[in-house]
Amino acid sequence: MEQILSVSDWRGFAATANSAFLLAFPSLFSIINPIGGALIFYGFTKDFSSPDRVKVAALVGFYSLIIMFGALWAGTYILAFFGVSLAALRIGGGTVIALSGFQLLTSSDSHPDQKSHERARADTPDGDPMQLAFFPLTLPFTTGPGTIAVATTIGAERPPHGAGLLAFFLGASVAALANAAIIWVGYRFSDRLTGFMGPTARQVIVRLMAFLLMCIGVQILVTAIGDLVAKWRLA
Repeated sequence: MEQILSVSDWRGFAATANSAFLLAFPSLFSIINPIGGALIFYGFTKDFSSPDRVKVAALVGFYSLIIMFGALWAGTYILAFFGVSLAALRIGGGTVIALSGFQLLTSSDSHPDQKSHERARADTPDGDPMQLAFFPLTLPFTTGPGTIAVATTIGAERPPHGAGLLAFFLGASVAALANAAIIWVGYRFSDRLTGFMGPTARQVIVRLMAFLLMCIGVQILVTAIGDLVAKWRLA
């Protein structure tokens, strides 16, 4: 009896999943910037009790995972419904990512989606701390428009069908899950992280993440433009 999948098939499956993880994890990590997000989170929740802060951190991690899964799994299908091509998505997404990285690299703010966090905090009504978990702590501060664009662009890199498609989404989903876990841990211990890191260390980490993010965006643009040029030559 033949095996359902040969050894080479399993190796190809694992290689595809691993490549998807290596593409998705650093891309999402850079745009989410959980270290910078933890500093913002603590600014919002420093007056909460420790149990409330722990609960809010868990909710933010869960909501962030749902947003990343939605963009990874359904983002490209939604774009297809509206007639947006994958090439346009890659060029647009790469441009957004590169500009976000450049903006973060040259700005004094800690995150491109967090520019008005102090004003938003002042406008937030008092009440149940859990009301802050989705808005504004998850959207837009943690997994905002930049993260959605990155996740959708990553989803556009999927193979067309077959075991490769399953392997791709498995690797990308594990990357999203890992980022959500990092968000939860970082936010859970945001008070300790803020106390441990000095201003200089925070600035260095933010700039390094910004440069990596800009490079990821440029790479997506280069790949998309290269694919378009190849198609034009064949045509």
